[in-house]
This record gives sequence, structure tokens and C-alpha cells, in this order.
Amino acid sequence: MTDNPTKHVVFNTLDREAEIEILERNLPHWFQVGAAIFVTIRAADSLPKEVLLRMVSELRQWLLHQGLPCQLADRVLKQKTTMDDQLIEQLSSNQRREFKRLSDQLFHRSLDNCHGACLFKQPDVAKIITSAIRKFDGDRYDLDSLVIMPNHAHAIVQFRVGFNFNVIGQSWMRYTAREINKLLGRSGVLWQPEPFDHIIRSADQFKYLQSYIADNPQKANLKVGEFVYWNGTM
Repeated sequence: MTDNPTKHVVFNTLDREAEIEILERNLPHWFQVGAAIFVTIRAADSLPKEVLLRMVSELRQWLLHQGLPCQLADRVLKQKTTMDDQLIEQLSSNQRREFKRLSDQLFHRSLDNCHGACLFKQPDVAKIITSAIRKFDGDRYDLDSLVIMPNHAHAIVQFRVGFNFNVIGQSWMRYTAREINKLLGRSGVLWQPEPFDHIIRSADQFKYLQSYIADNPQKANLKVGEFVYWNGTM
């Protein structure tokens, strides 16, 4: 872990002319070396089925109002299919953007309602996650900011040549799951296996996401001691 207050890192946004790696699972994952990404990893119990069903209902209402295929809302509950891709292709660029914006908004709002056991609210547990994410800051990647919420974590991170989020993100989750289960005397799955990641597109979006991370605990009505916030100037 690097603690160097004089370290100056330039965080970059997406370069549309440079190579972009795209990994398709249930979610599309875009990655570019040297471009900052907004990352969310969440506990396996952070979005119970009843919460997901409410999200589907809200998405269906929006799609119905727009005269768009309501089946797209079911992506929240199931693995993405070829039919989903075909439906998405029928949307205009503005419709795709608005659908993604609403989906992301519902996702993050639901996380902030703190469903599940909320194990990360415990300081010793949050410390394990914080230490793991900060371990290779300044070496394999550079961190701009980080927040550990009761059932999820957000970070802005930029990877260096030879490293990527697909590998390192899974390493964070494996290590912290093992250490947290050991600490709490529990077993079983801790993390939702597929994280949420988004390449930052512009300087304005970078500033917005910085503020989002910094303000997240207050907006979720958390008290001091129920979260951990860190940024590169601390």
C-alpha cells in the first residue's frame, strides 16, 4: 500500500480511439488500460428478490410509457440472452442511454437502502476490505477514492499496464471473503460474483462520481463508524 502525499496521478477518461477490451457476461464490462473506472462490488444478500422485483416493476412502467419492449426489464432477474441483445438493438441511442441511466439509478438507490446482513458496517470487516483494495494502490493501479458501505463498496480506480479489473477485482473479493468469514466464524458466499464497472467518459462525469462516493454515506443516512471513506488527498 502506498501512502505518499506527494504522489500525483493523472486520471484519464475513456479514449475512444484507443483499444477497448469488452467482456460480455450478464453485464457488459468495458476496460481500457490507463482509463479511470467507477467500480461497485456488493454483498451477495444486498439485493433480495423482492427488491429486484420492485426494480423490474419500475423499469417495466418506464418501458411501457415509452412504448418499448417490457421484456427488457427482466434483465434484472436473469442471465442476459441473445434475444435481449436484439431488443436493445431496436432502441435508439437516446433510449439505450435513458434505459441504462434508469437501471443504474434503481440499482444504486436499492443498494443504499442497506438490505441484507450489512456485515461491512462492522469496523473490523470494513478494515479488511479497505486494506485489500488499497494494497496495490500506486503499484498495479491508482485509486482516486473509495467508500465502504454496509453492503457494498465503490471506488474510482485506474489500472496500469499489465493489470486489469477483471483479475484484480476477483482477487479482492476472494481474499476479503476468506478473511471476513474467518473473522466472523461464518462460511458461504460473501460477494455477488459479478461486479458493476463503468469506464468514466468525461471530466464532468469523473467529478460527479467523486462527489457520489464522498456523499454516499450521508445520502444513505449512515452514522460515523458505519462506513469508511478514503480519497487520495487523505
